[in-house]
Amino acid sequence: MQLLPMDGATAAGGSREPAANGSKPEEQQFDPSRMIGIVKRKALIKDLAMAYQAECIASCKELLQLQRKWEEEQHIEAKMPEEPRSLMIKTSKHRKK
Repeated sequence: MQLLPMDGATAAGGSREPAANGSKPEEQQFDPSRMIGIVKRKALIKDLAMAYQAECIASCKELLQLQRKWEEEQHIEAKMPEEPRSLMIKTSKHRKK
């Protein structure tokens, strides 16, 4: 794929700056072949944006699953340590009597 210049320069190496003799540059003519390049670039950008969005959505879904899993583990860990401690304390009191 050949990229076309976006500054308005012609394929022959022309420039938009005034000529050395002080004359104005030629009026830029509409070139339909440049439109084809613009449309192709626009389509490529649109495809890239869709791919980026799909990747972002997949990453967000994965992150949400990991977050839910972590929260469940934290909830389970918060309940587990309290039960054995209370049993140990009760058994130690019974031995003293």
